[in-house]
Formats: sequence, structure tokens, C-alpha cells
Amino acid sequence: MRRLPSFPARLTQLDLFVSAGCNIAARDAQDLMAWPFFSLAKSKRVRPIDFRMGEVSILVEATAEHGMATIWDADILIWAASQIVEARDMGRPTSRLIAATPHDILTFTRRGTGKASYERLKAGLDRLQSTTIATSIRQVGSRRRHRFSWINEWKERHDGSGRALGIEMIVPDWFYEGVIDQALVLTIDPAYFALTGGLERWLYRLVRKHGGKQRGGWSFDFQHLHMKSGAMSPPKRFAFELRDIVRRQALPGYQLTIHHALGRERLSFAALSVNSFDAAMRRVGLPTVDMS
Repeated sequence: MRRLPSFPARLTQLDLFVSAGCNIAARDAQDLMAWPFFSLAKSKRVRPIDFRMGEVSILVEATAEHGMATIWDADILIWAASQIVEARDMGRPTSRLIAATPHDILTFTRRGTGKASYERLKAGLDRLQSTTIATSIRQVGSRRRHRFSWINEWKERHDGSGRALGIEMIVPDWFYEGVIDQALVLTIDPAYFALTGGLERWLYRLVRKHGGKQRGGWSFDFQHLHMKSGAMSPPKRFAFELRDIVRRQALPGYQLTIHHALGRERLSFAALSVNSFDAAMRRVGLPTVDMS
């Protein structure tokens, strides 16, 4: 991997925030859950996402070298959001400059910790750093847009003898400001990290954002979901994959159903009832106990 230069002096003035390990609740940024910011394919995507809905505009662009950041790469941002919120709730100072070990990130996101997993983590960091976003979300006035990359910079840390100490990364203002505001973060089920399909991962985050714990649940028609996903698959293929997710009931914590209205298919979802003990166990990634 090409070694990255040292962070510029103006950025190293940020206080270094050291992560709190991996045994914490998983939190996700609501803006990232609700809108199409990531490729849902494991193959390299270079084609931009150009999404517009009302006053919301999102343009995601990738480089030919690395391709667009994927929904799996977004696990690193979930890890970062979780660390920032955990520290804030414990009264610890936070910063956009975060230090961690690859082992902690990989363990938190339920991945292997071998050499191959470490190489995939570094490739994900490269995609997050090289993917650029321009969006009107949280900007005053629909004509204004904030442009950034998911990671401003990252580097590997070594001691004087060259022994690896971990990594450092700088997350952008747009992401940090959204996370540090408690109203813009949601706890997610750690079982999310076991979802293998890009579409089901995206759908879980959308369902968690909109369905929440509402008794009546929520629904979207298939056409709206296809547009909001940013997926490159044609509508018929997208609908086929949605029906398969419903058939398998693949999303942890939610019941999915399909019904027809005005000649269109609609996906409905509602939270399953979970007792308070199980909910607490799932938030920190521990197994639940069957008391029946």
C-alpha cells in the first residue's frame, strides 16, 4: 500500500481521540441510513450516484483506481459513530482525529482478524478516503452543498522501530457534526454485520431509520425504494431481490410484508416485540437467552 504523508500541521492540531475498544453498542448516523450514499455491489463501481428528491441532492463520485465506497465499507463509519457517541455519553472528550487498532475495528464489525481481513480493511479505508460526496443535507438553502470525503485522511502508525501501533483517521465535519448530535444517531442490531447482501444491508438501515419502534410500522412502494437505494440493477431485478428478502425475513428485528395498492407493490415493515433484557444484550452484541 502506498504510504500516506504525515497529516498537515493544521490537522494534527486536533486532539487525538483514542477508541474505547469493541464491546460497545453499535450506532449508525441517521443521514447515512436514509439516503443513497454507498455502492450496494461488491464489484467495483465508478458510475456516480446522482440523487435528487425535493430539496435533497446527493452526488457521490468515485475514482477509477479504488471505486466507490461500499455499504460494507460503511461499517467503518458505524464503528466511528459508535466510538464518538460512547465517549460523549461517558463524558469523555471526542475529536475527528481517531486512533484505533485494526483488530478493534474488525472485531466490532464481526469480521475476521487475519491478514486478509486487515488488507480488506485498508482497501475500505482507501475507498472511503477517495469517494467524494456533495450534498445539500443539513445545509441552509437548497442551493448550498457540502463537499467532503468519508475520511479526510488516514495513516498507519508505527513506533521508532517500525512496529505497527494501529491506524489514525480523520472523519469529516459533516459526519462528525451529525453524530455528535444525539438526535441524529440510532442504535442498530449487531446482527446487521452478519447480513451478506448489499441490498439487505441498505434495506435494514432504511427500515431502522423509518420504522423504528413504531407499532404501526412503515411502508414504501418498490419504485420509491429503487430510486432511494441508488442501486444500478434494473427495477425488475431490484423487485425480485426485495421479494427474496421478504421471503427469507432477512432483517433482524423486523417483520416484512408485501401488499399491492393502486397497481403497485409496497413493502411494509414493523418492529418485532423484544423484551428489555434481550434488547440490552443485543445492543452490546451479546447472545440472548431463551427463557421459554
